[in-house]
Amino acid sequence: MEAANYTGYYSRTGFWNKVLYSAKKAGWQVIEKALWLYYAAEKPETPAWAKATIYAALGYLICPMDAIPDMTPVIGYVDDLGVLTGAVFTVSLYIDDAVKARAAKKMKQWFGG
Repeated sequence: MEAANYTGYYSRTGFWNKVLYSAKKAGWQVIEKALWLYYAAEKPETPAWAKATIYAALGYLICPMDAIPDMTPVIGYVDDLGVLTGAVFTVSLYIDDAVKARAAKKMKQWFGG
């Protein structure tokens, strides 16, 4: 399945449900990158091509049928991390200090100090 096909799985509600449900299980790196992408996509100055990349990556995270099922112990989120990392690299110009600060605030709420 092409990455663009995962765009259809993205929705605000689906994103927050997935992140809240799996935050501790997915781990800091996965959730932090997901939040960076989410907040970058919310910025009006982020271009449509970057938002499409972000929505495809977040759709992959949300999709219940990906390369390695998320319920697989230990490695369930490895593929998700790879997809999110690739998207972060691709749209890194739009992940600024304000985006990272918003993500850090949310991470602190969920994970503590």
